[in-house]
Amino acid sequence: MPLRRGLDPLPTTDDPEYKRKLERGRLFFARRWQHIIGVAAVDGLPVSAGIEVAFAGRSNVGKSSLINALVGQKALARTSNTPGRTRELNFFGADNDGHAPTGVTIVDMPGYGYARAPKSEVAAWTQLVFAYLRGRPNLRRVYLLVDARHGLKDTDVDALKLIDKAAVSYQVVLTKTDKLKKAELATIVEATAAAIAKRAAAHPAILATSADTGFGIDVLRAEIAGLV
Repeated sequence: MPLRRGLDPLPTTDDPEYKRKLERGRLFFARRWQHIIGVAAVDGLPVSAGIEVAFAGRSNVGKSSLINALVGQKALARTSNTPGRTRELNFFGADNDGHAPTGVTIVDMPGYGYARAPKSEVAAWTQLVFAYLRGRPNLRRVYLLVDARHGLKDTDVDALKLIDKAAVSYQVVLTKTDKLKKAELATIVEATAAAIAKRAAAHPAILATSADTGFGIDVLRAEIAGLV
């Protein structure tokens, strides 16, 4: 049974396979995660090993908060109200000699779309991100975070084009869904799905989450666990 989309209510189904997927996701993240390395330049990238999943999104879209909710830790990824603070690729793994369970690593990518950032820094970030996307054969999926209150912005579309060019599988994850009514969220989900429908590298299912309430986090955990 496929995982539900994030906008649906909490599952009432008794389907055992569905429950197993959610439980597998819970167990997958039920251990202590740690920061492995921060990379600011292409030559600093660690050797490819195991499986990687990356999180991308606009500055202040809630990437750090979502990663913290995903692993069940309050301060693994640094959160800030200052846009553009994260300027590195940050690698996280579970406690196991610095590696994640079954060889999976979470990568927090620098936020994009910060208008006040110098053009030279924007160019450097873009070069780093593209080099990472093109050069990681073990990168299984990119989760592109989009603020549910605003939907896809021009900078998000630019990011989609960059990931398309790199030929990497990606999936859109709506954040801050607790700020919307259910009907409003459904509209955003439909509009987003329509916008990515013709993009070959895009996963068709849109996930909806809230780091504050925990909504949809179980589904995202199960999605990632299912990639292994």
